[in-house]
Amino acid sequence: EVQLQASGGGLVQAGGSLRLSCAASGSTFDDYTISWFRRAPGKEREGISCISSKDYTTYYADSVKGRFTISSDGAKNTVFLQMNSLKPEDTAVYYCAADSYRGCEGPMALVLPYDYWGQGTLVTVSS
Repeated sequence: EVQLQASGGGLVQAGGSLRLSCAASGSTFDDYTISWFRRAPGKEREGISCISSKDYTTYYADSVKGRFTISSDGAKNTVFLQMNSLKPEDTAVYYCAADSYRGCEGPMALVLPYDYWGQGTLVTVSS
């Protein structure tokens, strides 16, 4: 069983950048798809990106495509979400999640449920 620890959130001005980390413990991310979700105030949880640890396939929701980049370290212990050109509408609590029964080929990869979740990390983008 894998435990997830998300970190890296904070306050940033619009146009700025942050890098979120999702660290695994108890197991590596081997054979998992790791995804990032976010929940903005008053809104539904939104899946924004995933990466497959099997073939490193990635997928991005339209809302973040071209601005966010998901990656993993070679040891399959940490997944990163580099967030550039941040907008006030990116303000949300960001969560990482892992699932061993799906790939990362498209939007269906971000459909719930997921097996494991990290605690959220708050990202606030000021205008």
